[in-house]
Amino acid sequence: MSARNPGTVLDLEGLSKVTVNTQAVLKRAQHIQGLKVPKRQWQTAWLLKAVSCIDLTTLAGDDTPSNVHRLCVKAIQPVRYDLLKKIDMHDKGITTAAVCVYPSRVVDAVRSLKAANSSLPVASVATGFPAGQTPLETRLQEVHMAVRDGATEIDIVINRTLALTGQWEAMYSEIRQFREACGDTHMKTILATGDLGNFTNIYKASMVAMMAGSDFIKTSTGKEAVNATYPVAIVMVRAIRDYFLRTGHKVGFKPAGGIRTAQESLVWLTLIKEELGNDWLCPRLFRLGASSLLADIERQIYHYVTGQYAAYNELPMA
Repeated sequence: MSARNPGTVLDLEGLSKVTVNTQAVLKRAQHIQGLKVPKRQWQTAWLLKAVSCIDLTTLAGDDTPSNVHRLCVKAIQPVRYDLLKKIDMHDKGITTAAVCVYPSRVVDAVRSLKAANSSLPVASVATGFPAGQTPLETRLQEVHMAVRDGATEIDIVINRTLALTGQWEAMYSEIRQFREACGDTHMKTILATGDLGNFTNIYKASMVAMMAGSDFIKTSTGKEAVNATYPVAIVMVRAIRDYFLRTGHKVGFKPAGGIRTAQESLVWLTLIKEELGNDWLCPRLFRLGASSLLADIERQIYHYVTGQYAAYNELPMA
């Protein structure tokens, strides 16, 4: 992961002057989607890059130790060994970037990875995920417990009420407290952009989260009606760029929710390359929050290697 973002003082005056040109954002997002993506072996290389940036996630009400264990096994060996061997990538240490689970399942994930002798990070959602509407004391306690149980990354969620009512100082204060509760654990801040109403709010929330010390900003919980979209990403990565130019600190970006196809992962990589440059094209600064994406990427790699598409029983699912 990136070096911790120390944050800055809250610049309320600067925030009050922010406006986002909606039409320009939509036009830029359309342009990115229209760019050609790599083909054949170059596409396979990009898809393996995407795999290495996935936070392989299970956030379901019926999560059990056994399906968390399966998730961890898949994260350690995300693409079938024989497929990787045929393209000479079997010994390159390709894993997903992390596994992501609920706080109560962190112990299961840590145990499974330890048994497999893997140092893969365990990320835990926290702070009243997905709504963020529980009391602050409860949300802070959840962070402490996830860190105590062995989570090395915490995906916190903001209280959207504060953003929607313009209470930026209160939002900054809450995130600072989460940052302190995380200690040395890396903190990703979920903005739940589908709930924020407009691009200006999304930009402001992005800046407040970074000023408060977030190491990553993340689009969505995956539980909102609208999750990761390219226009929202443009707004968030421009905020990341502005923050970098102002402070010299690189904050990571994580789209999450509804990212299901290999083709979409290529567009996300293209967007990051175009907007933030190659420095951000690594798990240290870019993650894809996904549960079903990996299966489609593996199918595309299978197709590249064998010339045919796999039947669903031929590829092990996470």
